[in-house]
Amino acid sequence: MRRIVCFGPGPKFKGGISNYNTSLAKALDKRGDCEVHIVSWTNQYPAIIPREFVDKSSKTDLLEGTNIQVKYITNYNNPASWNATARYIADLKPEIVIIQWAIAIQGLPLSRIAKKLNKYSDIEVIFDLHFVIQKENSNIDRYFTKLAIKHADTYLVHALKTKYELDELFPDKTFKLNETGERVGNFQEKLVIKLYHPIYDLFKPDPTFDPVAFKKEHNLKKHVFLFFGFIRKYKGLHHTIRAFAKVAEKRDDVSLLICGESFWNTLDNKKLSTKVKSFLFSLAKGAFLKKKDDEGEYNPLALIDELGIADRTMLVNKFVPNEEVPQYFQVSDAVVLFYEYATPSGIESLSYNFKKPLLATAVGHFPETIDDGFNGYLAKAEDVDDMAAVMENYLDKPLDPENVSVKTKDMSWENYAKAILADQT
Repeated sequence: MRRIVCFGPGPKFKGGISNYNTSLAKALDKRGDCEVHIVSWTNQYPAIIPREFVDKSSKTDLLEGTNIQVKYITNYNNPASWNATARYIADLKPEIVIIQWAIAIQGLPLSRIAKKLNKYSDIEVIFDLHFVIQKENSNIDRYFTKLAIKHADTYLVHALKTKYELDELFPDKTFKLNETGERVGNFQEKLVIKLYHPIYDLFKPDPTFDPVAFKKEHNLKKHVFLFFGFIRKYKGLHHTIRAFAKVAEKRDDVSLLICGESFWNTLDNKKLSTKVKSFLFSLAKGAFLKKKDDEGEYNPLALIDELGIADRTMLVNKFVPNEEVPQYFQVSDAVVLFYEYATPSGIESLSYNFKKPLLATAVGHFPETIDDGFNGYLAKAEDVDDMAAVMENYLDKPLDPENVSVKTKDMSWENYAKAILADQT
């Protein structure tokens, strides 16, 4: 049996990286030739961040029926736990350790862990890169990113854009790119395996779900556009709402369904602990974050009443439990991703799982994964009029859901796991 460690947030945490790490572990376990361990954070971020990161809503055991072992051990705020993590992983004697890299602030602990694992020549350390150049692109972000990911033996990227960012961050290094996972080359070249964001299989369509009844119960119109996921500024919900309002002025058969938790509004603001965290966090942001990147006052939901579309909008402003996810995709016609900045998106992958076309901005990797007019439509970034036109175009020229299947037929977790393991069969 090949022993593999998937380091990243375990299934008790909210968010796409937790879902991703869990799905990857399940794909490796499903092969039958791997002993899989999830080694997870207990706390992923500095204690001053005023946000709840643990999923306290979902009831489903995402690891039911697997042989995956989970260890929650790494506390961002306790450097001793970083050393303990490296020792724990080394004692497992794994062949491969796959580290999820999704935010620069984790660079300090992950650098320590990866550096210690580098001492074991029989362990391949892989960084699974969800980004390289973070959207804020601050000097400190670049520093922490470089500090950590330089310790990789191999990189996984989900888009060519990420590989080019790797070239930019390490201009003096030579990277060898392939899409098979075959480990060839010399010690002076680091391998970059260009894959994709696999299609999520954690969430399955509910065959008993009745979309007609759901629409009637919630006063949804014939055509439903879906925004799903954490509400953050770079995801452009403000653009989506404004674009939809323009469409709703012309048509009376459309609704907007917004499902997601306001990212910075998950704790009780009346509690002293929350007030202290918020104060300290505001000081830290002032020192390290550009003003335009501060999301503290971001409230796109106010636009719903301001633009007079409350009767056309269904708002589920909370973290959506795993059990409720399918219904929102099944009742929708298309998923809207009018992002300002994009890295390979878990919401995109989740949409494909339900065969939903995407309406997205032509930013980041979207032009790589969305064939305009086939599995989705692309709009100009920062252009609300064009976004509205794209939504109208979809209504006038709806896309066959089977186009989504055609586009994504090779983007399975099974194929992803094969590449990681260099399985050429």
